[in-house]
Amino acid sequence: MSTAVARRHPPWLKVRAPGGPGFAETTATVREMGLHTVCQEARCPNIGECWGHKTATFMLLGDTCTRNCGFCAVTHGRPLGVDPGEPLRVASAVARLGLGHVVVTSVNRDDLPDGGAAHFAGTARAIKRLQPACRVEVLVPDFQGNLASVAEVVASPIDVFNHNLETVPRLYRRVRAGARYARSLAVLDAARRGRDGLLTKTGLMLGLGETQEELASVFRDLRSIGCDILTLGQYLQPSGEHLPVERYLPPEEFVALGAEALALGFRHVEAGPLVRSSYHAWSHVPPEKTCKNKAL
Repeated sequence: MSTAVARRHPPWLKVRAPGGPGFAETTATVREMGLHTVCQEARCPNIGECWGHKTATFMLLGDTCTRNCGFCAVTHGRPLGVDPGEPLRVASAVARLGLGHVVVTSVNRDDLPDGGAAHFAGTARAIKRLQPACRVEVLVPDFQGNLASVAEVVASPIDVFNHNLETVPRLYRRVRAGARYARSLAVLDAARRGRDGLLTKTGLMLGLGETQEELASVFRDLRSIGCDILTLGQYLQPSGEHLPVERYLPPEEFVALGAEALALGFRHVEAGPLVRSSYHAWSHVPPEKTCKNKAL
């Protein structure tokens, strides 16, 4: 693993410094309710924009992951116990911010028998009780392939089931320690089959050494299991201790990849250098098929 200092980003990856009243309100809400967000823990470059619009991706089950993926800035180690009051606090934050669409994710909790599935389900139920009109999107781990855990989440009042493939099969051993490509596909497939009308979604990071042919193969695999929504974004090295960026894709390449994926039948494709799985997530579920590229 590289210990070199990350390269200077190209100009199309520059973002504004966070600030403004919406950012301040979201920051205060997260802090006062003792919550974690992937926006902070994963050092998302879009935190200023998203929090400025009073949106955040809440991270359940603490801030310590049981895995140590080479791309991820989230702390890894031995996590604390499950906080039974967390689902209600997340729901209260959603109601306080008046959200119409919320994304809820978690660290990997391989120490729990169900991988945290019951906690996801309880959080979805709490959100719907306090904010019934809010769409709930869950971004779940692979639950170590436990399809009973997938079924428990699918049976809860969620609107979008998201599980990220992150990269192409050849790079899994280096990028996603402890994960398996076929297992992640099976999780998405089980979710789609588990409930009629439930939208399934996944995301890929680009610039880790994948090829165009490998990406095209992954796109086809996803459509073969009926995946609805795809996000494509540039991998950014969180620190010199993480995997290096092999290549910065120019904006026009994201446009082309998004169009290629959409032509295969995805309901929605979000493609661009700064796109992340939950970036503008509320716009990923329009009634018509569309491709909304954030590259230009």
